[in-house]
Amino acid sequence: MIEAIIFDFGDVFINLDHDATPKALKELGLKEWNEELHQLNQKYEIGKIDEFTFMTGIQKFIPNAELVDIRSAWNAILLDFPLKRLEFLQMLSSKYKLFLLSNTDATHIEKFEHQLGMSFAREFYGCFEKVYFSFEFGFRKPDENAFKFVINNHNLIPKKTLFVDDKLENIEAAKKLELQTWHLQVGKEEVTDLFNRI
Repeated sequence: MIEAIIFDFGDVFINLDHDATPKALKELGLKEWNEELHQLNQKYEIGKIDEFTFMTGIQKFIPNAELVDIRSAWNAILLDFPLKRLEFLQMLSSKYKLFLLSNTDATHIEKFEHQLGMSFAREFYGCFEKVYFSFEFGFRKPDENAFKFVINNHNLIPKKTLFVDDKLENIEAAKKLELQTWHLQVGKEEVTDLFNRI
């Protein structure tokens, strides 16, 4: 019997275009996304560095690009958030304890809130007992500490908790902690199909 559900954010609720940011950065002159940039991104996603440090870190590899253009390219990944997903979530929140667990950064969240409006964002956040963004609490999936943090903070019973994510590595990490899982297939499945899974 499922009592609680932990959701991922990107490609579960908000649609993403994973090719858009690399393409936009390439247009600004970035030759390749290298290991230094990967490490920089990881630090930014767990709040170890601020936005300015992150953006200037990228700018080092594309010195002719303006920071505002780099920021815009970084946010190109974010697409729409279908209203039916919010309505489904609102209905679900009366039946289960819901949590959001997302690997994300301050830039993307600010863009999401601006793009869809704060009233929409507040309605979305209001569906959850607690929202966990990696840049705010310092852990990112698939680190098992990210899951343990949520489980322990809310006294969740893993076997009675469902974790929904589109990335297999995160699903596998959750399974090791005995969480129930749904590996959502983007483009083939909808989060609104959840009741078919429970």
